Amino acid sequence: MSLLIIGGPTAVGKSDLACCVAQKLDGEIISADSMAVYKFMDIGTAKPLECMKKVKHHLIDVVEPSGYFDAKIFEEQAKKLIEEIQKRGKVPMVVGGTYLYIQALLYGIDETPKPDWKLREKLYALAERKGKEFLFKKLQVIDPNYASKIHPNDLRRTVRALEVFLSSGKPFSSYHSWDKPKLKHVGIFLIRNRESLFKRIEDRLKNMVKNGLLEEIKRLLEMGYESFLTSGQAIGYKEFVPCAKGEKTIEECLQEAIRNTKEQAKRQIRWFKKQSWHEINLDEVPFEEACKKIVEIYRAYA
Repeated sequence: MSLLIIGGPTAVGKSDLACCVAQKLDGEIISADSMAVYKFMDIGTAKPLECMKKVKHHLIDVVEPSGYFDAKIFEEQAKKLIEEIQKRGKVPMVVGGTYLYIQALLYGIDETPKPDWKLREKLYALAERKGKEFLFKKLQVIDPNYASKIHPNDLRRTVRALEVFLSSGKPFSSYHSWDKPKLKHVGIFLIRNRESLFKRIEDRLKNMVKNGLLEEIKRLLEMGYESFLTSGQAIGYKEFVPCAKGEKTIEECLQEAIRNTKEQAKRQIRWFKKQSWHEINLDEVPFEEACKKIVEIYRAYA
């Protein structure tokens, strides 16, 4: 049974549609969301809690915010899960917007050097002294290919790439092969019109605040996870930390989160548009019709 991948930008509507498709295909969902893997972070990651009651999900709530999880770990765990799901006679579905994870799964990542915690601490200390921009500029010189795939504020991935280079002498991107997919798959790219998508991003962030995002962040700060919450990876969390600490107004933090999330969506769209996948515009195709269409595409190409 082929793998079904449903991808697209944040807030496009992947989770609800994937839930519908999974029930029609008797599928199980493997989350390709780099934030949903973390425990205690439900509101800001928009975990599909209702769908999780109906459809079996994997790689959600598997590590604490202080734990380590990257694209290589995702590749290894997702491949195992795909085999297990197929053995059960069900359809494996990868759903999410973290294209680095999907890319790693499809094209593979060679074994990278194990974490060098002392070197990593030195790099983080350097970022504290000179700013994350300083490290990102170093990465752009050392490994422009990988630097072009991550956000300049993504300190966690910047540090890992520099750490690998300093440990091995090889650019982090040299461990990746992006020529030919190694897994048979059917890819679906969900999109909306730009204005519609941006409005959904704004509404979703406002609703997260209404539904207790600040309280969730305060609990995480009390648990000692501030360094993770303020990392470049934690879009939708890091922007609200100053508000939770009384340093900025909620409106200031909200507007910054909206800006960063829109930029993230643009990066996601650029990557997914490069794939030769079936594209569905959810502003033009009604929900039920889109669900039916994905099922038909999968059955035709799987």
